[in-house]
Amino acid sequence: MEGKVRTKDLKQTAKFACSPHEIYEMLMDAEKHAQFTGSGAKISRKVGGKFETYDGWAYGKNVELVKDRRIVQLWRGDDWPEGHYSTVTFKLSKSGNGTKLEFTQKGIPVQFYKDISEGWKEYYWKAMKEHLEA
Repeated sequence: MEGKVRTKDLKQTAKFACSPHEIYEMLMDAEKHAQFTGSGAKISRKVGGKFETYDGWAYGKNVELVKDRRIVQLWRGDDWPEGHYSTVTFKLSKSGNGTKLEFTQKGIPVQFYKDISEGWKEYYWKAMKEHLEA
């Protein structure tokens, strides 16, 4: 089954008017994550540790963590084909007075691509900006 899943890769870039540290913390601190999403989160801060966001809808494990610079996770949605994970990478860099976030997600099942692509924009980048401005 796993080898038969047709997938697509996603690339997005977002800019934030804050430090890379603040963005890293919003993504890796369960309480801060819950504040901007409005949903429950459990996030390990260790490589190999597990995470759950959006009340358990999205989950997986940390593959690589470089504080304030890079997060790599095996990631899946609850309604995805059994056992199929994508790889998400958040790359953070200083950009002027703010932060540039380069995001990639490899291996999204094609039937979920549009929703996932829109979801990151709406429920992450936009929600994070609104939370930072509040």
